Amino acid sequence: MPLTRREFLFLGGATGAVLAIGVIVPIGIASRETGSEGSAAALVGVFPPVKVASLAELQEGVPVIFDYPQVGQSNILVKMGEPVIGGVGPDEDIVAFSRLCTHMGCAIPQYQHDHKILGPCPCHYSTFDLIHGGQVTLGQATQNLPQLLLDATDDGDIYATGVFRLVYGFDNTLQGGELVEA
Repeated sequence: MPLTRREFLFLGGATGAVLAIGVIVPIGIASRETGSEGSAAALVGVFPPVKVASLAELQEGVPVIFDYPQVGQSNILVKMGEPVIGGVGPDEDIVAFSRLCTHMGCAIPQYQHDHKILGPCPCHYSTFDLIHGGQVTLGQATQNLPQLLLDATDDGDIYATGVFRLVYGFDNTLQGGELVEA
């Protein structure tokens, strides 16, 4: 089956990200080893794996709210019911995103499963499409939501293992607060 345009662009972006990591990680390691306090070291971090859910307890469309990687960095995990970009689990339909709006950092309380969107944000009504990588669909926000990297284990546990993009209000997603206990 041929790739759709969306799949082609996603694979191209993922390949670019992997290649960029191959450049950034060695620079960050080298600057830490030499004692340099350059900005490259701020781009590298080791995220703690934290269990956030169990496959057996998840229900389609019922969100799980949790903090990661720091206390106060609120996130939403949802079993979408269809395969999605970055989805994990047997159906590749489980994703997690930051609940902090990329416009002004307000916590977005509402998930609408019928449209598979997070929002509207109570501050300025931004909404985000969780099927398409947290893409902005309406409102003042101009950036996609940060997506959490997830790992589903063979025994049915789901772990948060990282964050793709910076969380609103943090120069470094891992610094500036208390890390969530593993």
